[in-house]
Amino acid sequence: MAVKLQNLHTHTVFGDGQNTAEEMVRAAIAAGCGSLGFSEHSRMPAAVASGWCMTEAEESAYRQEVLRLREAYAGQIDLFLGLERDLDALPSPEPYEYLIGSVHGVWRSGVYLPVDASQAEFCRAVRERYAGDYFAFIRDYYQREASVVLSTRCQIVGHFDLVAKFNEGGCLFDEADPRCRDASLGALEALSKQDVVFEINTGAMSRNCRTVPYPSDVLLRSLRDFGGRVCISSDSHSASTITHGFAQAAELALSCGFRETYLLARDGFHAVGLEEFRDEAKRRA
Repeated sequence: MAVKLQNLHTHTVFGDGQNTAEEMVRAAIAAGCGSLGFSEHSRMPAAVASGWCMTEAEESAYRQEVLRLREAYAGQIDLFLGLERDLDALPSPEPYEYLIGSVHGVWRSGVYLPVDASQAEFCRAVRERYAGDYFAFIRDYYQREASVVLSTRCQIVGHFDLVAKFNEGGCLFDEADPRCRDASLGALEALSKQDVVFEINTGAMSRNCRTVPYPSDVLLRSLRDFGGRVCISSDSHSASTITHGFAQAAELALSCGFRETYLLARDGFHAVGLEEFRDEAKRRA
């Protein structure tokens, strides 16, 4: 029996996505997904939020809509109610069926600096707040990243090296530099000791920021050596990208020594063969 595809990192119009939750469900069914997880952005403090996070009213409506869709599409696809909980998140209603723990920015002198808004904004933050020192910014980012599991109680670590979103080909900084490598590997090793799954995220590919998934191949090989587990997600913000880049992400994981990817079921995460997952993604592409 073929492995069914799954995406657990999905955003809708309740946050910064482009489509309704029902449109995402229909797209997932058409893409051959056996299950789909919704993971809207958690509510954030006013000093951080700028339209990409839910309000309290939106969070309540989001929860109700996902549960409604679960009943409406029962027998066609299994739906999970999740949340992408940021390190700086405000308290959210419980329970959620899974949490993605993420870091989207750093604080410098009381000012929040997003890492993934745009390349121009990222460079300006480094120039104006860090005197042009990318590695100081990176150090602060990974210090925060290292605490994401304990702080958010997540089951999935989201886009671990998001700080490299706009750095493909080393256009801004050298990821092999010891100042970057030591910071990233230190955080990776600390997180890998927790009972979590790391996502291989293709979201920057669908938004034309990268041609490859993250984490990088170097980090994935280290994660394998640390005994870490992976899942594949698209960080989808539109119905057209539910399984974007899945085959490429699976190939990357295989090349880094992984042989399994993890899918969420009602009783927790289960390993499936990466080769089978890749083949199904290719067939459905």
